[in-house]
Amino acid sequence: MPTPRFLTLDDVAEILNVSWSQAYALVRRKELIAIQIGGRGQWRVEVDELERFIQQKYAEARAGSVPEEPAAATAESPAAEQRA
Repeated sequence: MPTPRFLTLDDVAEILNVSWSQAYALVRRKELIAIQIGGRGQWRVEVDELERFIQQKYAEARAGSVPEEPAAATAESPAAEQRA
């Protein structure tokens, strides 16, 4: 059986290990290109598009363009301020 060309958002969410709503948000923000199929407007993502998205995220990470999470350790506690 050939590899399917399209994935559902459930498939995408499982591959990326995120929730369905997070996968849908990527589509709505046009970070991940998808098409709507059928009268009920079900979303489909091409396997090649998902791979492109993943490679783009790796490229961003390598370039250092991913925002860092704020470090909790940098904020001084009131006790540390009193010792200073």
